[in-house]
Amino acid sequence: DVFPSTLPSRRDSAYSAWVSISVGCNNTCTFCIVPSLRGREKDRRPGDILAEVEALVAEGVIEVTLLGQNVNAYGVEFGDRRAFADLLRACGRVEGLERIRFTSPHPRDFTTDVIDAMAQTPTVMPQLHMPLQSGSDSVLQAMRRSYRAERYLGIIDEVRASIPQAAITTDIIVGFPGETEADFVATLDVVRRARFTSAFTFQYSPRPGTPAATFADQVPPEVVRERYDRLAALQEEISWEVNRELVGAEVEVMLAEGEGRKDAATDRLSGRARDHRLVHVARPQQAVRPGDMVTSVVTHAAPHHLVADTLVGVRATRGGDAWAARQAGPSVPAVSSGVALGMPGIGVGP
Repeated sequence: DVFPSTLPSRRDSAYSAWVSISVGCNNTCTFCIVPSLRGREKDRRPGDILAEVEALVAEGVIEVTLLGQNVNAYGVEFGDRRAFADLLRACGRVEGLERIRFTSPHPRDFTTDVIDAMAQTPTVMPQLHMPLQSGSDSVLQAMRRSYRAERYLGIIDEVRASIPQAAITTDIIVGFPGETEADFVATLDVVRRARFTSAFTFQYSPRPGTPAATFADQVPPEVVRERYDRLAALQEEISWEVNRELVGAEVEVMLAEGEGRKDAATDRLSGRARDHRLVHVARPQQAVRPGDMVTSVVTHAAPHHLVADTLVGVRATRGGDAWAARQAGPSVPAVSSGVALGMPGIGVGP
């Protein structure tokens, strides 16, 4: 069997890349169209993945995100339940690769060996995006999500015990068919207990071709909107509280293109901390490039970003070199600190 992709894939970034480890999904969530569109999970072999990672690093990439609909089910097709943990460790041994991320895991398949690999591999970033979808056990059952709220919270507790600095984010659907006020309150309770750094929250709407679109007990749109607003307000409060805890902390930020929309006005540059928080840093006096690292102290926190205006140091990287080489035309322009920088967002599925 041939993995259904063409390699090498096109990259928009010279210093950061996505690497597919699987396609398709063996789960049957009632709100999701992926299984019917992409079929059952197909896994790439570890050697092929590592070969691509090594080739990317040779081109200057310093950050890789492993991508799959359910990354921690990786290996099920070839009968190795420890394959994803082993893959994380193997990627961690690739010389020159500085940051490893992955998205998205499914709580059903999240195991201690993956948490150990995350904690014991220095280049695996202290970040976990794990979809919750609902905090109500009855709604989770209707969604055909094969875990319950306490199991989900138990995984978070285990991750934080091994990786105290981990930033945990999630996806939540509001107004799934049959969701009662009591169900929604259960979701709010899990959000309070989990203390997510951030959450991608969605108002449910029927998607043709999914079982949930045919459910009789659709929640009225005005109720969905009201619940969505309450959830968003709660998560905004928690995000702000969690981010304020980092004021005074030192963060390493990889400068990046695409997200620092106000950089020119504020005389700052933007990028992502190791835990993937968006950070706006004071502009260094020396020239820097996307892909370079800036270490700075957090001076201000907002719900969706940090400001770090106390500069500690700057480190040029191979990723920055690769960015500069990509910019080269007939002549190589001087690289200055006047480049507006940001970070491409991560699109995550349920």
